[in-house]
Amino acid sequence: MPLDYRHPHGRTIDVEVSRLPSGKPAEKRGVLLLNPGGPGLPGLRVPVLMKLPEKVRDRYDVIGFDPRGVGHSTPVSCGFTRAQGETAANPPTPGSAADVSRQAASAKSLAAQCTTAGTANLLPYITTANTARDMDRIRTALGVPRISYYGESYGTYLGAVYTTLFPGRGDRIVLDSSLPPEGYDVEALRGQGAGFETRFPDFARFAAASERRYHLGGTPAAVREKYFRLAARLDDKPVRGYDGTTFRVVTAAMIRADSDLAGLAAVWHALDTNQPPPGSAAPGGGAYSDNYPAAYLGVICGDSRWPTDLATYRHNVSVDRVRHPMYGAFTANIRPCAFWPAPAEPKVRITDRGPSDVLMVHNLRDPATPLSGALRTRRALGERARMVTIDQGGHVAYLSGANACGNDAVNDFLVTGKRPSHDTYCPAAHPVR
Repeated sequence: MPLDYRHPHGRTIDVEVSRLPSGKPAEKRGVLLLNPGGPGLPGLRVPVLMKLPEKVRDRYDVIGFDPRGVGHSTPVSCGFTRAQGETAANPPTPGSAADVSRQAASAKSLAAQCTTAGTANLLPYITTANTARDMDRIRTALGVPRISYYGESYGTYLGAVYTTLFPGRGDRIVLDSSLPPEGYDVEALRGQGAGFETRFPDFARFAAASERRYHLGGTPAAVREKYFRLAARLDDKPVRGYDGTTFRVVTAAMIRADSDLAGLAAVWHALDTNQPPPGSAAPGGGAYSDNYPAAYLGVICGDSRWPTDLATYRHNVSVDRVRHPMYGAFTANIRPCAFWPAPAEPKVRITDRGPSDVLMVHNLRDPATPLSGALRTRRALGERARMVTIDQGGHVAYLSGANACGNDAVNDFLVTGKRPSHDTYCPAAHPVR
């Protein structure tokens, strides 16, 4: 791929692509590209890991790829140690304005480390728009006139940018758990504070119903109070490698899926009783690469201009600590993007120009990409899109829950092209237990 699409015959980089062929070539419609979100996550193995239904698999060669800057594609690195990489993505939760100032010094240092590292000359081009352009080069390489696409989380923004830049080259576009139309910017990150509060009651009900096993509180209100007590205690004195920020981040990650709620309750119980948390949730360990935090920063900082004034972050932290006390101060804190060079090109504006070929699916209680942002993307796409909202909690709707209504909507669209004639609501399949 061209490193810089403004100079298509200049320096090139590699983008690694995988293909899982259709098991029934005679029934094949075309190709289906997948993106797992992030940004910064590899995608080569997603066609195998995703476990698409057979009727969908038969209709497509399923294509995975590591986006530019990631994994087996020409990778970026900031030379971060494990501790630096964790701080870059998850800075300490600020308790005061002074904490924001201290984090600013760290964020500035981490940004400088990225923008002077050996791959710094790649960073201006590790953007969503360029990854969308790469997708169209993949389409050309596969020899097809149009591509279908499934993207989740950040991958929804990538899909929206692709179908905006190349409106006639998409076939069936599925956006699962959409970001706002501006993508992953400072406001989208702050929105996770509200999303946490929307989703947490599902976990609180689960934990309260399992009080005899986990001892976290007999009512949802008691479980919520346990959260604040545990976070404060771990802020003061970490347990088994968990400080207050790690506790908050692990909680935010594990409430994304109903299947993780029991594991999260076990982590809380272990921390509450000064025991080792379950190994699957313990931070650290194993070989380390800083490719993920480097690529993550490359995209979110390179796509958008973040506030540069320290006073803005102090204000945001103080406001969000009150509005969303469980997670708001963390998501409002200053990041290395505040000290990043300005984006190399204007942001792509998502519009309604193009064919009506987009299906959006979204959980009602999504902690990572709250519904409010997705509704704004739905409005931006206009008649190009239809939206299915599902009464379930968690991040990522398709194949992640038991709601047949939501899953069938995506399957029907990918297999037959049939979408709801208007935006649709799927009632809850069953309560969280």
